[in-house]
Amino acid sequence: MHRLGVLLSAGVPPASAWGYLSARDGRVAAIAARVAGGAPPTAAILAETAEREPGWRGLAAAWQVATEAGAPLAPSLREFAAALRDIAESDRAARVALAGPASTARMVVFLPLIGVLFGLVLGFDTLRTLFTTPFGIACLIVGVLLMLLSRWWSRRLVARARPSGALPGLRLDLVAIAVSGGGALDRAVAAVDLALERCGLAGDGAPAVEEVLALSRRAGVPAAELLRAEAGEARREARAAAQHDSARLATTLMLPLGLCVLPAFMLLGVAPLLLSVVSSTLGAL
Repeated sequence: MHRLGVLLSAGVPPASAWGYLSARDGRVAAIAARVAGGAPPTAAILAETAEREPGWRGLAAAWQVATEAGAPLAPSLREFAAALRDIAESDRAARVALAGPASTARMVVFLPLIGVLFGLVLGFDTLRTLFTTPFGIACLIVGVLLMLLSRWWSRRLVARARPSGALPGLRLDLVAIAVSGGGALDRAVAAVDLALERCGLAGDGAPAVEEVLALSRRAGVPAAELLRAEAGEARREARAAAQHDSARLATTLMLPLGLCVLPAFMLLGVAPLLLSVVSSTLGAL
């Protein structure tokens, strides 16, 4: 997006700009082919974009808003590219913070298996105890159910803490692009809502937009900078919330560990081992 903005600011036509960027990316090449065939860039982007790709759909919405509002397209794209970089940086930081807890959740699954192998190394037939005795079969069933519950529970906790892929402050950024075209504020908001609906994006930040626009009217100052500042604050809040969720995950993962994995370890590893020791001792007597 930043490269597009640079090319457009240098006077390159949109169709040619897409074409220059198509050599390194198959998606861009497909969009460039549609644009060269006469399709509007917004329609071309949406045609080559899946519903779960908010970054590309955000580009389509920004392009449509800038075109309809008469805003300068090149600086609008560069500013929106900076916003997307900020969002991507927040997502990467959250994923890095989640890597440790997620790895821990995967590793503890092997604790019961280690317990079984430990019994075999000591010379006790824990597998026969688990699969042939009524007590062992009961331990096996309950232990496996606990491990499945732990895996499901841990995955839910990790998935809940992962970034959602949303674009915080998107509506604020798009309204900032729209008002930079010099049109009426109400028309700018309507153009943004129409673009968001067409691109299948959530229109977050509606109260903040109205508050900033009201402040702009009262103070008689341009709204674009106020909107961008509010969008940046929304992204900072989203980053802080993601970091908080990542830090809390390290603690909440102790729940499936303590309530499911450790009891399963006792049932699958320790209990059969003790039963094997008792059986061997009684057999020797």
